[in-house]
Amino acid sequence: MTRVLVVEDDAQLARALVINLQARRYEVDAAPDGATALRLLAAGRPDMILLDLGLPDMDGIDVIRALRGRSRSPVLVLSARSGSEDKIRALDAGADDYMTKPFSMDELLARLRAATRRTEEPPPVPHTDHLITTEEFTVDLVAMKVRRADRDVRLTPTEWHLLEILIRNPGKSVSRRRLLQEVWGPGYGGRTNYLRVYMAQLRRKLERDPSHPRHLITEPGMGYRFEA
Repeated sequence: MTRVLVVEDDAQLARALVINLQARRYEVDAAPDGATALRLLAAGRPDMILLDLGLPDMDGIDVIRALRGRSRSPVLVLSARSGSEDKIRALDAGADDYMTKPFSMDELLARLRAATRRTEEPPPVPHTDHLITTEEFTVDLVAMKVRRADRDVRLTPTEWHLLEILIRNPGKSVSRRRLLQEVWGPGYGGRTNYLRVYMAQLRRKLERDPSHPRHLITEPGMGYRFEA
């Protein structure tokens, strides 16, 4: 059973989320502030995190950063902040998705299902080609691990899914629409800001010179391409 951590200081909204999620057979923990959320995370790792940015004790962006230091579980932000700068800051800090309040419960559940799919096991990879090696990093598609300079690189589920699609299509341009739809879902074909943020994060983690990438290449007006 999928376990969800709801981090929301609005008691009425938190209760509505808990009731609706439990009715769909999710296990749910609730936290009214960032400190409680971090304690619950330490006590038992959730499969999914719903996070409000306007918490009483700390900014939600700081909570995301703290969560990312401990967990790869998908983080879906639920916030009244609708500006693109807030969305980009949240995604850049490690959030996997962003919904602006008010939102429909049906859409929230659809996004939770999409996030769950991104964390599921990938299809089997033939033993001979599961390890991809470049001058900068190595990717093990079976173990779902990335190493650079003899150290493991921590990727979020969304970062991993994006990288995996590119690696499984070496030397081929993958369109922005395809990447958005496969990683985030059918309704995200136009959310190019998500893609820009996550490609920038991957390059910072994997490329020697992120501003002049050698392996994660932009195809202007089209999409992105992986070159070993």
